[in-house]
Formats: sequence, C-alpha cells, structure tokens
Amino acid sequence: MKKVLGLDLGSRTCGIAMSDILGMIAHGVETFRFKPDDYLTCAKHVKEIVEENDIETIVLGLPKHMNGDIGERGQISIEFKKQLEEMIEGINVILVDERLTTVVAENQLLFADVSRKKRKQVIDKMAAAAILQGYLDRG
Repeated sequence: MKKVLGLDLGSRTCGIAMSDILGMIAHGVETFRFKPDDYLTCAKHVKEIVEENDIETIVLGLPKHMNGDIGERGQISIEFKKQLEEMIEGINVILVDERLTTVVAENQLLFADVSRKKRKQVIDKMAAAAILQGYLDRG
C-alpha cells in the first residue's frame, strides 16, 4: 500500500497531511504558505511532496456551505484538483466534504491547551489531517 496525501486548501495556506504506509493513520505534515491566490506555487509544492513520497492518491477538502451548496471556495478546490491532475501524471485526486474539519481541529487544539498563537500556526495541517483521517476511516 502507498501513502495518501491530504490537503486543506485556503487562499494563502495549504494544510498538508500524510497517511502512514498502511493507510490507517493521518498525521499533519506542514502548513504551506503562499501569496494570496497563488495556487500554481502551491500545486508545485504539492507535486514535490508527491514525487518525494511516491504518492498515488491525494484527498482534497471540498468546502461546502452547511446546506451542501458549493460556493466560491469550493469552486477553487475543484479547479485546484484539475490543476494537480494536469501537473502530476497518474495522480488520483479525490474531493471530500470538509465541513467542520477546522472546527474539529480547533477543538482538539483547545483540549490540548495549545496557545492561540500556536493554534494559528498548526490549524491548517490539523484540518488536513482531519480530512485525510475521515477518508481513511471510510476505507
């Protein structure tokens, strides 16, 4: 089995998580920062990680409104999926509903008594890990 990459894409950051080799446990890797709306730079960074770790599948969070509608942020994720698929040969990009994953990550950090400053630094990679773990748990 190969590792799976999880992404939580924002307008200036991308939370990145990776599974273990068995595809059972997700862990946060980093929060990649880029210039506002510079998704090409982000995609290039993701490509490097994919190539370094022999990744075949990316799980990309799809932000939806609470009523299930896909708004502007969701459309950006859909376009980013296409960009990754064009840029990385043979990659399988799966969009998954990411509603409330940031809330879950925030609650975990609050429970662990992580300071506000530190939470801001790690929240995106924690949300990516929550997105990926949800996918892995569904098997």
